[in-house]
Amino acid sequence: MINKNKVILTDCDGVCLDWEFGFHTWMDTHKHKLVNKDFYSVAKQYDMHPDDTKYLVEQFNSSASIGFLPPLRDAQYYIKLLAEKLGYRFVAVTSLSHDESAQKLRTCNLKKLFGNDTFIEYHYLGCGDDKDEILLELANKYEGSIWVEDKYVNAEVGASVGFDALLVEHGHNLNKEGNFKVVRNWEEIYKYVERKETERDLKRRTSKFKKNI
Repeated sequence: MINKNKVILTDCDGVCLDWEFGFHTWMDTHKHKLVNKDFYSVAKQYDMHPDDTKYLVEQFNSSASIGFLPPLRDAQYYIKLLAEKLGYRFVAVTSLSHDESAQKLRTCNLKKLFGNDTFIEYHYLGCGDDKDEILLELANKYEGSIWVEDKYVNAEVGASVGFDALLVEHGHNLNKEGNFKVVRNWEEIYKYVERKETERDLKRRTSKFKKNI
């Protein structure tokens, strides 16, 4: 039986995986010129109509390239450390695609980078879909667990349904404030988890001591 105190729910793109690198590489091979990568909007990044970039993002998310995304920053090292040293398991919640082949490619990508047993659940939504419903559903099972996101709206939703929300910092979410903690990388997440473990252990020992008085 999984201990919910040892579960971390996480988005994938922009959190565990470097989606932007993969997408920009794919766009370059298809002869689309990147204008300004500092925008969150892909349409603004490529100076294209939103309908066109929405189609291209959906195409990319359903392509074979989605199975070969690199880890984001230090995600590979610290996610493995959380799993192997501290015994944590992960639940992926990702707005990828309804395409089953794309979903299988993502599952394989996550297993290849982070270990076969690190992720215990995979929840796939359509490309760009909101996460309100799935987070509310998962809150019934994992309330109080850590939820890691890079889109501040989804971080807020997670916090509102009872998760301990962490927002991974990017250019597109700088200076955002809410009921979440901002982290720069997975090293900070690892240290945060360690502190929570220490506090939980101290609380447990204090409670046990008081009972024995």
